Amino acid sequence: MRNVLFICSRNQWRSPTAETIWRKHPDLNVRSAGTSPNARKTVGLADIRWADVIFVMEQKHKSRLMAEFTRLVDIKTIYVLDIPDDYKYMDPELVDILQQSVAACLGV
Repeated sequence: MRNVLFICSRNQWRSPTAETIWRKHPDLNVRSAGTSPNARKTVGLADIRWADVIFVMEQKHKSRLMAEFTRLVDIKTIYVLDIPDDYKYMDPELVDILQQSVAACLGV
């Protein structure tokens, strides 16, 4: 089992969509969080420690993780998906993008 963490800004649309899509995969444990202090669930040290692989929606999310969790993030695999904040929760286009890009990165 791989622990996969999905990150966006407010943990409202993109990362919860990714969590919903991938939580049923038999080889993955998934969580989602946001980098903003106003996120539904703000990413914390425990989340970073838990994760084997981290997916961020934009480069700015990776930069924030690197600034806040420098040493720990250095040893993690982080993928930047380049998905702008243009989608609502479970938007069909967002679902397609997440299914294809995450599958390609994880080889599942």
